[in-house]
Order: sequence, then C-alpha cells, then structure tokens
Amino acid sequence: MPWDSPLPPPKPRKRAEVARILAGSEPGPTTPRPLKILLVSGAKDHGPGEHDYPAWKKSWQELLLGAEGVSVDIANEWPTAGQIEWADTIAFFQKGSWNAERAVAMDAHLARGRGLVYIHWAVEAGPEAPAFAQRIGLASNAAKLKFRHGPLDLGFETGKDHPIGRHFDKVHFHDESYWQMQGDPGRVRVLASGLEDGVAQPLFWTLEPGQGRVFVSILGHYSWTFDDPLFRILLLRGLAWTARESVDRLNELATIGVKLED
Repeated sequence: MPWDSPLPPPKPRKRAEVARILAGSEPGPTTPRPLKILLVSGAKDHGPGEHDYPAWKKSWQELLLGAEGVSVDIANEWPTAGQIEWADTIAFFQKGSWNAERAVAMDAHLARGRGLVYIHWAVEAGPEAPAFAQRIGLASNAAKLKFRHGPLDLGFETGKDHPIGRHFDKVHFHDESYWQMQGDPGRVRVLASGLEDGVAQPLFWTLEPGQGRVFVSILGHYSWTFDDPLFRILLLRGLAWTARESVDRLNELATIGVKLED
C-alpha cells in the first residue's frame, strides 16, 4: 500500500510482539484445500494515504496469491453473479452501498455457508443501514454516524477467546473509529472495542447469520494500517475464519514487506 499520507506514520511493531500473537499457530495440511477469495473495491474517495481502495485491491491480490492453494478474483463496486457463486469469502473495501438486489445476493451467499468481510467505510449504507445491519451486525448511516481520526487503544477482553482474537489483549493503533452505528450490538460477537464518548464501542466483530460467517473491521482508514502486521493478522484470520478455514491458514503473509523493529 502507498504510504503517501502527509502525516507521520506509526512506529513499526516489535518482532517479539508479532511473534507472541502468532505463537501456538496450528500447522496446516500438507496440501491445503483450494481457497477462493474475492476482493471488491471502489473509487478512492479521500486524500493521500486514506481510503485507497484500488491500491488495496492490487496489493492484497498480490499478497494473498503468495499463499499456497489460494485463488483471488477482483471486482470494482460490485461483483458479478458468477464471481459471488465462485467465492468462498468476499472482502469489501469501498464506500458501502446497499439495496434490495444486493441483499438478495448476499443472503444467498451466506445461506450457502460462505463468508463476508467488510473493512472500514464498506459498512456505510445511508438510510438502508438498518437492513444492512441485519446481514453484518452493525452498519453506518453517515447522517447519524460519529467518527474520530487518531490514536486508538483497543481492548480484546471479549475477543481474546475467539480464534480471530487469539493472543490479542491491548493494542494501540492510529486509524479511525466509528460509533453510533445502526443495528443491535447484542447480535454481534465483539472482538475488540475502543473507548469513545466514555463508552466501549465495537471496532472489530463477527456475526454468524444462518449458515454464513461475517467479519467486520472498522479500522482501515489509513493505508499504513494494512502494513501493520497486527492488523494484517486480524484481517487474514478474518478472511480464513469466514471461509471456514483454520485462522492460521494465511499466517505466512502477515509480515511480508512489513517493517519490524528488534
């Protein structure tokens, strides 16, 4: 991802910190089953180093293809019916949009036991947010949403026992939080939360609607976040988990091209 933000980037993670999170990873099978991932982006809608959906799609397609047995397809704005049918899991990073036609397609995808991943502004749905939230747990209506850019201290008290949150505890990021989302927080499994307006707000969560699995990350505003190995681990685990694979399936990709401190 291009780090062209005018802001100074966060400090690199320590090798020991990354190793602690990855400790105890389960070795995968000698020949893993084929894993089909679809990446969906949109037009860039913010300044340098922010919301760079096209750059994410390009860099993460290359990254994911580095894992054995993984196939990656890409789409802009919305996938075709054939692409949806093909994918084990679909990751959206774009300005979100929701309507009845998309609801039918995603409901069918989830009913087949497939996965969905939504990153940052992909949770936006405007006035359709309540309907969108039925599928992903919580969704944004920008007219009612609150947000903040800057330092975020996340707690994984409710998520450290979930496979995606394994070995996570307290983690500091520099990104953007959203809160005052639409939907019922009681329906989601909160993995990590951050304090906003004096209340713990969900920033990573999962939902299992019917036979499907959904993973949502509110973080992802800045391009540098995608090169943070701890964020990568969460996102890679989320992709694998929604596809009903071991969360360790994509571990080898967590530090490729990443700066680490000793």
